[in-house]
Amino acid sequence: MQAIFDDRQWHHDPKHFMANGKILPNPEQPKRIEVLRAGATAAGCVFDAPKDAGLGPIAALHTAEYLTFLKNIYRRWQYIDGAGDEVIPNIHPARRSDSYPKSASGQSGYHQADTACPIAKGTWEAAYWSAQSAITGADLLVGGTRSAYVLSRPPGHHAFGDLAGGFCFLNNAAIAAERLRAAGLRPAIVDVDVHHGNGTQGIFYDREDVLTASIHADPERFYPFFWGHAQERGTGQGLGYNLNLPLARGTDDDGVLKALDTALERVAMFGADVLVVALGLDASIDDPFQGFAVTQDGFSRIGAALAELGLPVLFVQEGGYLSDSLAINLTRCLTGYQSAC
Repeated sequence: MQAIFDDRQWHHDPKHFMANGKILPNPEQPKRIEVLRAGATAAGCVFDAPKDAGLGPIAALHTAEYLTFLKNIYRRWQYIDGAGDEVIPNIHPARRSDSYPKSASGQSGYHQADTACPIAKGTWEAAYWSAQSAITGADLLVGGTRSAYVLSRPPGHHAFGDLAGGFCFLNNAAIAAERLRAAGLRPAIVDVDVHHGNGTQGIFYDREDVLTASIHADPERFYPFFWGHAQERGTGQGLGYNLNLPLARGTDDDGVLKALDTALERVAMFGADVLVVALGLDASIDDPFQGFAVTQDGFSRIGAALAELGLPVLFVQEGGYLSDSLAINLTRCLTGYQSAC
């Protein structure tokens, strides 16, 4: 399987993370690249660097205002007397329609949903090339490749059109799907990360040309809390084109696979001719977030189920944090897919 990654994605090295009022090391560490790359290589992936398609495919989904913020905010932050090493908001608007301030601190609150997306010197460059990796992966499928893996890091599925959150800045899977759609294909996104793909949902929520489906831990008591409930089905022209399948904490292989069957049936009924998989490996029983209890065999079954749909598949890396089984889970998912093709 062909795989895409750019070395500039190493440059994002976040330090700050807060959970339940306690400051902890950020789980989205650069070491994830080393571990995930080893897992993909063990599955037979051959890595290439992405091409630079420019800002156009990114700006197709993310506002120019937001991209300007991401590119410049770290430099602007340095002018604040006594500012910390990373851009971290301490105030947020009550609504997206509230005033847009001129200050760097105010704009960080507007464009960063939480404290899990700190911006440092290398963040914009890493996020940009993570998105370019996804764009190149999409272009491979447009050119006739049946499957590809994108090691997108930082991840993307919590990023809205003008809002970062949950370790995510640019929505790589959404950008890839839009690239496929612009090429004349009919894409669906299936998100198997243990956290709801709230940014992906938000981007396509009023659209009927990209189907979005997410399997995740029930957000009533799990991040991202405010999105991902079953009654969220889309709005306007997008009504019925968004599917959320929230599951109880601790759901095992069989429960996740049953939900995946439901998601893939919806993909088939949508008439999709290409599938983008937002591949979160944090559904693992060994993952530090402890949301689901998917085993290594379960990841093999997930890969095989995705292959049975018979569509070209672009795997875009989302979550999956450092544990002894992280690389193995990726290997098992990709080999499970390839064995079933």
